[in-house]
Amino acid sequence: MLGAELGERATLVQFSTAFCQPCRATRRVLADVAALVPGVGHVEIDAEAHLDLVRAAGVARTPTVLILDREGRVALRAAGAPRKADVLAGLARAL
Repeated sequence: MLGAELGERATLVQFSTAFCQPCRATRRVLADVAALVPGVGHVEIDAEAHLDLVRAAGVARTPTVLILDREGRVALRAAGAPRKADVLAGLARAL
């Protein structure tokens, strides 16, 4: 679906747009979490350039974050800029 390599244990997927201010903060949070938790990848998708993925994932706003399990299934979905603690908690449920 993503056209990107999944993390060994889980993947944090971020749908963003260039003009989205909260997307920048989300990028930092997800990159920090991916660096902190072994086997977790972070993939950022430009929503404007990948409308097919936006439609397939049912993304209505940016940022939208999906936490995928090791098989690539959506374990958790959230819209808006997440807090690091919330991402870590969601990731713990997906692992």
